[in-house]
Amino acid sequence: MGHLEVVSADAFTVLAEPTRRRILDQLRDTERSVSELVDSLGVSQPAVSKHLRVLREAGFVSCRIAARQRIYRLDPGPLRAVDGWLDPYRRLWNRHLDALERHLDSQEQ
Repeated sequence: MGHLEVVSADAFTVLAEPTRRRILDQLRDTERSVSELVDSLGVSQPAVSKHLRVLREAGFVSCRIAARQRIYRLDPGPLRAVDGWLDPYRRLWNRHLDALERHLDSQEQ
């Protein structure tokens, strides 16, 4: 099954939590420290740390130590696996939308 095995129900459980998705959104363009995430999200430091731990254990983020701060960055690997799993469904929807467009076009003529 290839990359399909990599996407487990755990990945979807991790991504289902809105604060975790917001953290991933914050990390999409740049690395951030925990304090930067706390400030930008308006969530307590313990809550942000808890969500970061879940994201790190699931492989969605990694961190490095700089001075006395943990700096987090997005790891796109698990997201690529989710995207790969979603791809056949995306193609299915595109086929259906193309068929609908053809049908609507034929009704206009």
